[in-house]
Amino acid sequence: MPPAADNQGRSLLEQLDTQPRVRAYLQRAVESHRTSHAYLFLGAPGSGKLDAAWALAQSLICENGGCGACEACVRVARRTHPDVRLLTPESATGYLIAQIRDLIEEVSLAPVRASRKVYILDRADQLRANTANALLKTLEEPPANVTFILLGTSADTILPTIVSRCQCVPFRLISPEAASQAVMRATGLPLERCRMAVAVAGSPGRATEFLKSVSRPEARRAMLHALDALAHADEADVLNEAKAVTLAVKAPLAEVKSTQEAILKRDEEFLSRGALKQIEDRNKRELTARERSGIMEVLACARSLVRDALVQLEGIPGEPVNADVEDIVARLATGLASPVRALHALEAVTAAERAIQRNVTPQLAFEVMLFDIRKALTCPS
Repeated sequence: MPPAADNQGRSLLEQLDTQPRVRAYLQRAVESHRTSHAYLFLGAPGSGKLDAAWALAQSLICENGGCGACEACVRVARRTHPDVRLLTPESATGYLIAQIRDLIEEVSLAPVRASRKVYILDRADQLRANTANALLKTLEEPPANVTFILLGTSADTILPTIVSRCQCVPFRLISPEAASQAVMRATGLPLERCRMAVAVAGSPGRATEFLKSVSRPEARRAMLHALDALAHADEADVLNEAKAVTLAVKAPLAEVKSTQEAILKRDEEFLSRGALKQIEDRNKRELTARERSGIMEVLACARSLVRDALVQLEGIPGEPVNADVEDIVARLATGLASPVRALHALEAVTAAERAIQRNVTPQLAFEVMLFDIRKALTCPS
């Protein structure tokens, strides 16, 4: 689904409608060529920190300060630029020391395509003492062509030595309705669809990407089908539904992998063996990060559907998040029958999210969650 016409050619920074103060601050820094070597974006989940990080990266990578239309801008917007790297914790307890050592080694290498490199570290509050201390010197004195953007919820949860080396940028909390309105402006789609996308994807930027995708909504549909079938499903049915959801989550990765391979083949004659290995490793990490993101999206879908059922059971007025599948919401509410059983179902979703964070295989996490929700549907409280 293409964006609304008035967004064609707009940079990611210009599209930060829900954080006007952050947008103005970053635009002034970019236009005056006075950007910091390290930023710390602080705010609640869903406040758009990651969207802003990609927006700033685009402005730094683009030779024109983020025109939104050149090849570099398009690559960053599609998350395929080799000189912008997103890091996430690879352990249930946080960043691994091996991750940070690889990062420090990579920082010293020249950019692949642009004149500079940008590193985005999501969930910086999961930098433990050993990993944070390993990063300190590089963070304080990176090469002139490197910018770090760290994302966290609060400065209180991050080591003071890390905070002191970064330019802190606070993000205000965005209401789901304000986020939905921003997505509606960006896509031109009905508010109901935008509201659903925000609930699934978490932030306006990611919700906009979700609505543009063909395969990601298919994963949502697979989860909706799985939940709707639970009331009359036997054990084999539950296992098959969990497998179908897992395959749907993986489906978007095939296109990403194909794009990665095409770009690598196109550029391989211009790159050294070390640079090729660097890009291959980065591509693998990107696929892992995208798969995890897809998993969390379908779990968010499950959470929003059960929450809609709970709201209906409680008789709370208002539009459901999943207004496009009100029939499924009604059947789920009927099956759960009571708020207590709906809360048990929500606990099953939370347990699945925690299992994924502990690196439990996605299909197993889905299986356990679906069995637990089926129990809430079929067993009296």
